[in-house]
Amino acid sequence: MDISVARKRLEEMRDDLERTLMVLRGEHPLARGGSAEAGDAGSNLTEADRNAASVQAVQAQHGDVLAALARVDDGSYGRCTECGKPVPDERLEARPATPRCVPCQGKRDRRRR
Repeated sequence: MDISVARKRLEEMRDDLERTLMVLRGEHPLARGGSAEAGDAGSNLTEADRNAASVQAVQAQHGDVLAALARVDDGSYGRCTECGKPVPDERLEARPATPRCVPCQGKRDRRRR
């Protein structure tokens, strides 16, 4: 994958994730148009839990994108962070922020289970 294309895609992903975090945290003007109705405490807690989980997931994705941009800057983008072998372009096209090749990602996933 061309490094300038990768950088542009990653920067766009970063910007999108930052906007999403602002909305989820209620810091973006679009997030302030919510309903003034108060639901019961149980539904509010459930909504708060879902929102917190969403924020956590987006923060993790944001961290992955920032790490990928750092790899672009240091020249290691496109190399597996585990084994050092090249990550196939097809994988980088599908997952621009991926730090690992498919075999190393598979090993990592199996260890997590």
